[in-house]
Amino acid sequence: MKKLFILLLFPFACTQAQNLTLVKAAQQHPRILFLKNEEKGIKETIKKDALWQKVHNMIISDADQYLDKPLLERIQIGRRLLDKSREMLRRQFTLAYAFRLTGDKKYAQRAEKELVNVANFSDWNPSHFLDVAEMTMAMAIGYDWLYSELESEARKTIREAILHKGIKPSEDPKYNSWLKASHNWNQVCNAGMTFGALAIAEDEPELAQKIIQRALKSIELPMADFAPDGAYPEGYGYWGYGTSFQVLFNDAIEKAYGSDFGLNKTPGFFATANYLLHMVGPAKKNFNYSDAGGGVAFHPAMVWFAKQTQKPELLYTEINTIQVWKKSDNDRLLPMAMVWGSGISLASHEAPKDLMYIGAGKNPVAMMQSSWTDPNALYVGVKAGSPSVNHGHMDVGSFVFDALGERWAMDFGMQDYESLESKGVKLWGSQQTSERWDVFRYNNLAHNTLTMNQAYQQVNGKADIQVISQDPSRMEIAMDLSSLYANQVAATQRNVALVNQQKLEIKDQINSRDQYTLVQWTMLTSANFIPGPKGTATLEIKGKKVKLALEGAEGTWETWSTEPTHDYDAKNPGTRFVGFKLAMRPNSQEKFTVSLTPIQ
Repeated sequence: MKKLFILLLFPFACTQAQNLTLVKAAQQHPRILFLKNEEKGIKETIKKDALWQKVHNMIISDADQYLDKPLLERIQIGRRLLDKSREMLRRQFTLAYAFRLTGDKKYAQRAEKELVNVANFSDWNPSHFLDVAEMTMAMAIGYDWLYSELESEARKTIREAILHKGIKPSEDPKYNSWLKASHNWNQVCNAGMTFGALAIAEDEPELAQKIIQRALKSIELPMADFAPDGAYPEGYGYWGYGTSFQVLFNDAIEKAYGSDFGLNKTPGFFATANYLLHMVGPAKKNFNYSDAGGGVAFHPAMVWFAKQTQKPELLYTEINTIQVWKKSDNDRLLPMAMVWGSGISLASHEAPKDLMYIGAGKNPVAMMQSSWTDPNALYVGVKAGSPSVNHGHMDVGSFVFDALGERWAMDFGMQDYESLESKGVKLWGSQQTSERWDVFRYNNLAHNTLTMNQAYQQVNGKADIQVISQDPSRMEIAMDLSSLYANQVAATQRNVALVNQQKLEIKDQINSRDQYTLVQWTMLTSANFIPGPKGTATLEIKGKKVKLALEGAEGTWETWSTEPTHDYDAKNPGTRFVGFKLAMRPNSQEKFTVSLTPIQ
């Protein structure tokens, strides 16, 4: 199989190898991302822009803190060394940036100690190759950006570690299954190996060529998943991982070779910045479907997209985030925002114009909002797609809802992997009977969707999104959820609409089979629940209120506990499920509408 794989790559390598010649500016160090004399542009940008000055000062402050911190130790947590690799990457980006912008040798000297220390680790944990990838990238950045400052013996030690503990394990089939993957592992691992290869290219020219040619071909797999509209199948959190490393890869290749080899023209790639922009609602929370947390992060990659596309509105959320920062958010890639942001003004706070985003592909989503500038705006994020995607949940048909500056319909998002793996949970199975779906937060019973007869959604089911209306007075999408419940009912349709910029409507239509069916409508919330007259209830957060109303069916609003069912499940304090249950007769149809209306 290994020989076959090499043969399949060979035609590509033949056509591309002749183009892999370093441009003049990259023939000496530094050659990765941040070339010689580019410091000048950053310094000029800082002088002109207070927000960039703020980011720069935070990075320098972080670098100062590293001067006295203990060196990293090779301490593995479960199957991962990843926290150490990520911290090493943060330290190298931060310290190397601080040296190059200030010229103060204390930062370079500390970075060198970190590099030599990690170079002497027994290994970088190739059995979980993300660990190797991020560590290799960290070593490459330090080696390349600080090359002229490193002692000759330190250079040798670091170079040998990049070669033998970073790149060489990637050639072992035992560790490189990510080469054939279409998810974030491919992007991160190929980026790490490419950075390592670029760093030592003059010493290992043939190997560097081979590794980079391999990466150029392999990385086409995850890039294909951006098509057609930029919706990243793994959600907000992994967009911040996979797409950020994709940008690092593309930019490094273009800086080194004067060409992106067509990668930036991949269908949907530039559009993915618009996807991320719409993933944050006015409640300052992200649409955290799949394995994602609920907070809003700053994404340096968005600066790159804004510069590449000449669309400053893409930085709307990023600017908002910087403005409220008291300290940096520990983003290991933060210095790259300064590199990519050179010449970009953050003073202009231009709001986006589109109120609706629809993303198709492997895991379709829709986001709609009434305004970008009104803090009380309505916002809804709707999840279609399939549980079968990488990091997927049984959340098809689910939604989140913001109004009055609060999130009323929420998503638990992910649970820390180690908390599950350490208790023996087989988290990564994707079959219908996999243990993954028994995790409380992962199945449809804990999402804002429908459940039939208390059964799980079908793993291999998929729902696409149909746009019904884009008019601001009624923005509406439809999803055929039938394949998700094919073992329980004959057909299921859900429509979601923002109406007159005043309320959210969820319309469901269900056709039963020749059996009685118990339908459960669920919504997760942190709001207090106040029962109302028939078919109504009120939700309350901090004195703000939203009215719940059910029309078209006989159902009673109720609440139930979010207390998990297993000892390995994360606790969910301050939350509750609200919803209702309907008993359907055989071969019958139910049509009903739930509305959520802010009470001003």
